[in-house]
Amino acid sequence: MTSRPDTGRNTSSSLRRALSIVMFLAEDRGHPRGATLTDLAEGLGLSKSTILRLLAPLREVRLVDQDSENGRYQLGPQNAFLGQVYLERLDFREAAAPYLHELVDGIGETVHLVVFDPPEIVYIDKVESPQPVRMHSRIGSRQPAYCTAVGKVFLAYASPAVVDQVIAWGMPTRTPATITTAGWLRAELGAVRERGYAIDDVENEAEIRCVAAPVFDHSGAVATAISVSGPASRVTRDRVAEIGESLLASTKALSERLGGTLPPAPAP
Repeated sequence: MTSRPDTGRNTSSSLRRALSIVMFLAEDRGHPRGATLTDLAEGLGLSKSTILRLLAPLREVRLVDQDSENGRYQLGPQNAFLGQVYLERLDFREAAAPYLHELVDGIGETVHLVVFDPPEIVYIDKVESPQPVRMHSRIGSRQPAYCTAVGKVFLAYASPAVVDQVIAWGMPTRTPATITTAGWLRAELGAVRERGYAIDDVENEAEIRCVAAPVFDHSGAVATAISVSGPASRVTRDRVAEIGESLLASTKALSERLGGTLPPAPAP
């Protein structure tokens, strides 16, 4: 009896290999102007005839294009359409929720999800600390950007014009530790970029210390930010580095979930 070919497995294998071509073209920075047939065959470990067979349907739906002059293959415009649809349908709060809960479980302090509306930041979601004494905040409330950890995160990666706008709005003293001069703030923003996360060292609210990190979108801009906040007696300066590293792990994962582009690491 002749066995029936496993068409499901063959189709699945072909699909995986076809998608590997798309991913190769997306990730291969060694060929920024496109890859040749030889580049694809060698890079993916497949024969040229197999590559050509897999390229045919990809080209039909414009996931891959071929340059008519040099014959190189590159990503087609349909990728941009799919990416835009994905981003439009992605809910920041829904995407971030698992990371917020994980941070609360691991650190034990209140976690906020925040967006930027210069010169202020706006809380759009939060997960409360299980501790009986915790930071008071509510979704929808606003705080100044210049003296909050999340605000510094946005400002650290914002244009000079946006930073100037926030400074011009005024930087009144809110606690004895508040940063109140333009030079001091700009130096602090440089430190944020260097370490990757920001600190509100009891600058916005008495006895409250916060640590925040950015979530980047596909353009490399800060789409949202996540903060960990709590009484300074629990969120001590000795804990800041540990909390910062936990935040960076979570925001990096969320940035990748959003298709974000992380900025290059600062030069040593």
